[in-house]
Amino acid sequence: MTSSMAPLRAVVFDMDGTLVDNMVFHNQAWVALARKLGLSLTADDFQMHFAGKKNEEILPALLGRPLAPEEMHQLAEEKENHYRTLYRPHLRLHRGAEAFITRLSEARIPAAIATAAPQGNRELVLDGLGIRPLFNRVVGAEEVTRGKPSPDIFLAAAKALGVEPGECLAFEDAVLGVMSARDAGMTVVGVTTAAPAEQLREAGAGWTVPDFMTLPPEVEARLFSAR
Repeated sequence: MTSSMAPLRAVVFDMDGTLVDNMVFHNQAWVALARKLGLSLTADDFQMHFAGKKNEEILPALLGRPLAPEEMHQLAEEKENHYRTLYRPHLRLHRGAEAFITRLSEARIPAAIATAAPQGNRELVLDGLGIRPLFNRVVGAEEVTRGKPSPDIFLAAAKALGVEPGECLAFEDAVLGVMSARDAGMTVVGVTTAAPAEQLREAGAGWTVPDFMTLPPEVEARLFSAR
């Protein structure tokens, strides 16, 4: 059996932009913070170069200098509070996600979340939507040294689920996230909420989808047919 047809035994989801279509609100909050700091940053710049990284990686890169811990914390909190205020009224799972996650659960396919989102943002989505119990594990940026595009967080998620990375299907919306999952050795589906399909494929996504309503047939077969 070729690896391209090997069964997939677990699923790892990015959270922001993947399970929830919220990147426009993150990007607005980052652009607002950058402007306040006297920097020019467009939403596209952020999505392409920073989405998926940890705040501790984004802020020094944006400002072009190291930050003291208290300044780092203050700026990160300002951005995240602004984002949560913007996004809270729009909180909902992305199209088809709930049915797909339920289907995984019924098929006893373990699922994890691998996200750079800080704890307050994870709580907003996972507890605000009541979906935390549907996942075997939530792996946050604080558990790994390097954010995406390094493969660390996807490798940690596979380990947490007790499966080989090559047996995992990953869903990601960001270019850096797709690179991260690809370099972890996972089969990657790009979700086109924030970046064009072409960019996600160039980064290593085998397929792209607009949402979770329909899976690519080959992915569907590898995930569910062996059961």
